[in-house]
Amino acid sequence: MKRHCLALDLKNDETLITKYEEYHREVWPEVLDSLQDSGIAHMEIYRVGNRLFMIIEVEDSFSFEKKAQMDADNAKVQEWEVLMWEYQQALPMAKPGEKWLPMEKIFDFKAS
Repeated sequence: MKRHCLALDLKNDETLITKYEEYHREVWPEVLDSLQDSGIAHMEIYRVGNRLFMIIEVEDSFSFEKKAQMDADNAKVQEWEVLMWEYQQALPMAKPGEKWLPMEKIFDFKAS
């Protein structure tokens, strides 16, 4: 398994943030199916303020390009993505069209 960490911001509005979290308590089954079908074995999203941090653990077959193509071909996932963009906003350093940005690991500690 490989782990990827990504970041994205929410619009800085408590009402919108609350609604976004409500959607994530009941993610549409088609979206969950698409995650599994793409090779994502485990996903967690954390929030501080309006900053989101996502951790995904993926199978060897996973690629971001493959996931993007699968999403583009899935009308329900596209509907979800359009809906979520009502609550999300790109990070300041994001290029046009970028949403979740990969984070670079800068420290790793393992107890001996």
